[in-house]
Amino acid sequence: MPQHYLQLLDAFLADPHQSIHRANLLAAKEKERLLVAWNDTAAPRQPTQCLHHLFEAQVKRTPAAVAVTTGSQQLTYQDLNQRANQLAHYLKKQGVGAETLVGICMERSLEMVVGLMGILKAGGGYVPLDPTYPKERLAFIAEDAQVSILLSQSKLLGSLPPTKAQIIDLEADWGHILQESAQNPNNAVKGDNVVYVMYTSGSTGKPKGVVVLHRGVCNYLLWRKSYFPLDATDRVLQKTSFSFVDSVWELYEPLMVGAQLIMAEPDRHYDPSYLVKFIIEQKITAADFIPSLLQLFLEEPNVAQCTSLRRVTTGSETVTVDLQSQFYAKLKANLYNLYGPTEASIASTCWPCQAGDDKRSVPIGRPIANTQIYLLDKYLQPVPLGIPGEVHIGGIGLARGYLNRPEMTAEKFISNPFSDDPEARLYKTGDLARYLVDGDLEFLGRIDHQVKIRGYRIELGEIEAFLRQHGAVQKAVALVREDRPGDKRLVAYVVPEAKQAVEVSQLRHYLQQKLPDYMVPSAFVSLDALPLTPNGKVDRRALPAPDATRPELAETFVAPEGPVEEKLAEMWQQVLGLKKVGVHDNFFELGGHSLIAARLFSKIQREFGRQLPLATLFQAPTIAQISTFIEQKEQKSNWSSLVPIRASGTRPPLFFIHAHGGNVVGYYELAQYLGDDQPFYGLQAQGLNGIVNTKIGRFEDMATHYIKDIRQVQPQGPYFLGGWCYGGNLAFEMAQQLQAQGEEVALLAMVQSTPHSYPQYPPNATFWQRAFYKGIRRINLEIDWLAEAKPNARTAHLRERGKRLTTIIQTQLEKSFRPLLAKFNITLLPSQASRFEELGDRHMSLWYRYEIKPYQGNVTLFRAEKQPLGIIPDPTLGWGGIIKGELEIHEIPGHRLGILSEPRVLITAAKLKAALKKAQIS
Repeated sequence: MPQHYLQLLDAFLADPHQSIHRANLLAAKEKERLLVAWNDTAAPRQPTQCLHHLFEAQVKRTPAAVAVTTGSQQLTYQDLNQRANQLAHYLKKQGVGAETLVGICMERSLEMVVGLMGILKAGGGYVPLDPTYPKERLAFIAEDAQVSILLSQSKLLGSLPPTKAQIIDLEADWGHILQESAQNPNNAVKGDNVVYVMYTSGSTGKPKGVVVLHRGVCNYLLWRKSYFPLDATDRVLQKTSFSFVDSVWELYEPLMVGAQLIMAEPDRHYDPSYLVKFIIEQKITAADFIPSLLQLFLEEPNVAQCTSLRRVTTGSETVTVDLQSQFYAKLKANLYNLYGPTEASIASTCWPCQAGDDKRSVPIGRPIANTQIYLLDKYLQPVPLGIPGEVHIGGIGLARGYLNRPEMTAEKFISNPFSDDPEARLYKTGDLARYLVDGDLEFLGRIDHQVKIRGYRIELGEIEAFLRQHGAVQKAVALVREDRPGDKRLVAYVVPEAKQAVEVSQLRHYLQQKLPDYMVPSAFVSLDALPLTPNGKVDRRALPAPDATRPELAETFVAPEGPVEEKLAEMWQQVLGLKKVGVHDNFFELGGHSLIAARLFSKIQREFGRQLPLATLFQAPTIAQISTFIEQKEQKSNWSSLVPIRASGTRPPLFFIHAHGGNVVGYYELAQYLGDDQPFYGLQAQGLNGIVNTKIGRFEDMATHYIKDIRQVQPQGPYFLGGWCYGGNLAFEMAQQLQAQGEEVALLAMVQSTPHSYPQYPPNATFWQRAFYKGIRRINLEIDWLAEAKPNARTAHLRERGKRLTTIIQTQLEKSFRPLLAKFNITLLPSQASRFEELGDRHMSLWYRYEIKPYQGNVTLFRAEKQPLGIIPDPTLGWGGIIKGELEIHEIPGHRLGILSEPRVLITAAKLKAALKKAQIS
């Protein structure tokens, strides 16, 4: 400090008229050390190199090695490269090239990896759209990025927002993509072209897209390769959502060195118990954890068995000395603390953590290759050693800027005053840090209201902006509190409009429609007025901590009863920091989030010996519901006939009943084409889970059971029912029973359904004639189906037919040998295929005994243009004398098996949609 004072005096003596903030505090030697020596990170670089080039080089070295594994599925390097090439050629034909932004909304899967690599190989940049985000946020990102093409998968099509982009379903459309060349495509993309645009929270109330370049990502990955090299023996855990930067190294680093990428299940990345088990089973060697999740991971009882782990990286939050000590006490791996924002291509500094380190904090280390770190004051002057300054980052890793936000880009990406290169820039991070005596950096916090919680970067202004848009809120402030050690949580403070009551559940639900889950506050505090500083600004330090009383909820408080509920209530109070919790209080409305849920379920496992999946909490978010799971003697799946294929929408729900096989998966495409606003529920058969309901002894009993199920969703009519083939008959009987109960059936849609009395063969046909007709019908159906199917679907269909033949033989052998084995008291457990076969036989047996009665209502009948050979022609399919109301008939081109499959399902859906609209109006 005396040296700096003397240096300041010398500066004023040299120029007495200069502004004080421009006076140089640093001696030449210290300045050279801070600005030059500690930033001497030059390393070889190839400015034209792109991310996919690194992968293609590895494909040549190890084409047959396994590249990606998810569950039981794998792709070799050559397989992945060829599929990505085919997609790239397909995308190029759709106009994708350098600087083209392509949206991708997919769950973690092999197809996701193919999609990402295919976009890069076509020359484009990808825009990740996390399928767990609210539609409103996805719609904004897609519109702001102006994506012209959006890659997705069949199961997510109904969750996509309305968009002008061309949607490519990497599952359903793969047959077309498969026709393209499997060779590496040529493109003009270079290192200074966009590789991806990731959206982060924005202080203006809207997320902002960061445009990251190939050269920055390649520089980072090549630095990692030299700093802590992977090799072909490594198995890397991929668990981070592809909408966050940590996913970049997880996805691409193993694929450039011949290692294997092991993908965790979707939505399990915050479940420490699952991660411990997964790492042990999969022999994971490298993984990344945010510090808060690493803490929970280390608290798991079996974590020490993760002996395969060799390297763990962490970052995005402050790493405490205690966490570092716990890590080395329980694991033999190496731990590295990384620091860097999205705007600087993943990470900019690294610190190798050390066992027994006696530093008072865990540093963030030094800059990586071709990266510079400057700690500057608000006048862009370097601060002395040990003095806090704002972190400014320079080097090859800097992003281009913010998409469509030139003013924000100019504000945050400034000219580098310490470089001779006129194009060199610095990124103003808003982070505070200081240099330690040995040149390592210590992170100190933020200079603004941006925060990081559970690893996510959040602009509090975005939350505040949405709160102020709520009709009952006059003013709002959000901040992060840590009222209990290790428990950081978002808290919102609101001042209601005059004479307006603000209910926590309403505010939470409102924000859940606008923001990702991690940005929804855990607690809400209502105030008469916000505390102010003398100059009129909000005094954030004076905002009170949320009290530990139960917040105002829609549910009436009900005290726990019995030892299980009482113990659960005690656990909830501990993890949520509340004094009182009711058995019907929703965990999430009380302020719970994914990390708290993980802590809660660890307690449940230790106390009750039950390892419940975290997803249980989404199905059963109350103490009363969770206690039911715990008290079950056997851990059974919560079986239900009711399957919400699409639960959302403002229109009355449509219920479609299973065909004789029992499944409802065949209704998925129909549900998608009916539109986002039409709720669609399938009713699957009791017995699919292997447990036959013995109370169902008649066809009418099945209908009665399903009426009870649909009343869980819709207690009263008018009802909209339907079904294909056998399912249409069940819907018919349900309509009969509902009418007898005084309910209105507004629509009864039967798709290629016939009563069992309808003759299937010519009169007096012999056994052999019937067998002939049956065989010819099957052949005709197969030919018609294969003629219309897409190429990849044909292959899958023929493969399935082979499996089906094997299944038939297996089932018949089981049926034949079971009586023989029974004589020797040997029980042959039925296979799944055999169970399904028996279930189908049972359904048909019930149907044949069913007495059909006239129906006093209207029916909409969908029939295929091509009817089976030998059947007696009847436009009503046998319903003419049974339906006493109006019978509206729609003929669909093609055969009966294709009526609910593409492309015919589009026609069926359009006609059904019109029938629904007509029924809803009348």
